[in-house]
Amino acid sequence: MTAVFKYLKAGAWAAICVCFALIFAQVWLDLKLPDYMAEITTLVQTPGSVMRDVWIAGAKMLVCCLASVATSVAVGFISARVAAGFSRDLRGGLFAHVENFTMEEIGGFSTASLITRTTNDITQVQMLVAMGLQIIIRAPIMAVWAMLKISAKQWEWTALVGAAIGAMILLIVFMMIYALPKFRKIQTLTDNLNRVTRENLTGIRVVRAYNADKYEEGKFETANHELTDNNLKVFSAMAVFMPFISIVINGMSLGIYWIGAYLIDAAPITDKITLFADMITFSSYSMQVLMSFMMLVMIFVMLPRVMVSVRRIAEVLTTEPRIRDGNVTESPAGVSGEIEFKNVSFKYPGAEDYVLREVTFSAKRGETVAIIGSTGSGKSSLLNLVTRFYDTTEGSVSVDGIDVRDYTQEALRNKLGYVPQRAILFKGTVTDNVKFGFSASSHSDVLGDVKKAVSIAQGTDFVEAMSDGYESAISQGGTNVSGGQKQRLSIARAIYRNPEILIFDDTFSALDYKTDRALRSTLKRETSGITSLIVAQRIGTIRDADKILVLDGGRLAGIGKHSELMNSCEVYREIALSQLSEEELV
Repeated sequence: MTAVFKYLKAGAWAAICVCFALIFAQVWLDLKLPDYMAEITTLVQTPGSVMRDVWIAGAKMLVCCLASVATSVAVGFISARVAAGFSRDLRGGLFAHVENFTMEEIGGFSTASLITRTTNDITQVQMLVAMGLQIIIRAPIMAVWAMLKISAKQWEWTALVGAAIGAMILLIVFMMIYALPKFRKIQTLTDNLNRVTRENLTGIRVVRAYNADKYEEGKFETANHELTDNNLKVFSAMAVFMPFISIVINGMSLGIYWIGAYLIDAAPITDKITLFADMITFSSYSMQVLMSFMMLVMIFVMLPRVMVSVRRIAEVLTTEPRIRDGNVTESPAGVSGEIEFKNVSFKYPGAEDYVLREVTFSAKRGETVAIIGSTGSGKSSLLNLVTRFYDTTEGSVSVDGIDVRDYTQEALRNKLGYVPQRAILFKGTVTDNVKFGFSASSHSDVLGDVKKAVSIAQGTDFVEAMSDGYESAISQGGTNVSGGQKQRLSIARAIYRNPEILIFDDTFSALDYKTDRALRSTLKRETSGITSLIVAQRIGTIRDADKILVLDGGRLAGIGKHSELMNSCEVYREIALSQLSEEELV
């Protein structure tokens, strides 16, 4: 709870205090109305009363009513602003916290769940804050104050109101016991529905290619029906609950008048008018009490679901990323682009088997180091340790002579130009995507540097052929460009950073051989002095590398140049001969 409500700023707390004062005034005004009503009733029933006194009492009653409306509007306006501001700050804080998560934390929550927590759960909390400031504060004040007002009246009426309150409390307890587990389940089912929807929309091309529309519709219908059935059970209970509340309220009103009729009939003639006025006043006050409980019922109906949402949000906010910043912000002078692995072993959190075992190698500035191996041999995992998406289980990884764990994450990643296995583009323009995440002070000629990066990545032809050239729109996920074009723009993004180290995680797989060769040739010429780590499956892509690492089952099976490995490493030789003939490999 503290992790969530700490996002209520000082200004919001001040506004809440103002709301409290306004609500107190509103309750006082509302509770004055029955007094004026009793006064008018007495004046009307008393012989010799003048009309002027009735008008004066009525005018006071009208003023109180208008003032109550004004304070109610003010409270509604302030509470809405507080709730909206709180949800804005909470959403921003949650998003910023998730941005610091490692792959482990994101995978633990799941993307669909994090989206639900950032949107739907925060909306639930916002609604509670908005309504709570108007109801949670007002209802107890109104109930207690009204009860004090009526406690001095006839004990029969007081006992009746007490019985009505007891009946309402029993109904509320029953609802809480029945509905709370189902409200808890709603958020989990919403997560599941979001996951199925997101999965289907993301993979829509595969779904259609395999004529799996009916299968996906079935998955969606299952998730949708589970959520719907759960909601129906909750709202069915509410449908039964509300008529019972109406019976209690109407029964209490009927009982007040029935008891009043009995008391008035039995009272002396001189007390009848007073008892009648008391009955009118008591009826109004008792309705105020029960309406306060009704408002609290609305909150209690919302509260279980909101509490689930608060816990889910707090669960994210209190989860600390496993990877923490070091203190180093820059490398030693004269050292740039050097990488060293020392006896590195690694296994994913929660896994039993190691992905990498005792890997040791180094890359000097300007070298091109290629990594090859069978599927699952640990190639991408090795790169993830350089970028510090994960930390080593054993051993150390150093960049420029400093353990990557000693760097701040920002300082480390400013040294890197990373191109992932799956090319990711963001909604915006070509230029926006190429200069993504850059420091404005590092590029005086943004467009010129963008063009140069795109040219090195062999993307000039297709970019300039687009309708608006470098200002052409890229849709979310880059769905309006081909796989090879996405990869080239991703490569251009990494080059634009002018990094010390370029990391290519099987980046050339979607490129044809001609583009692949031209790209590698241009990279070697234009990025001399930049260290390159390349994961690739094609021998043709890596054969000219300064150093080739051969991974087999997570272990380093060989290291050297192409010609050396052809003679010394059987694993490399098998991979090479599976792609090219011996004559082509010479």
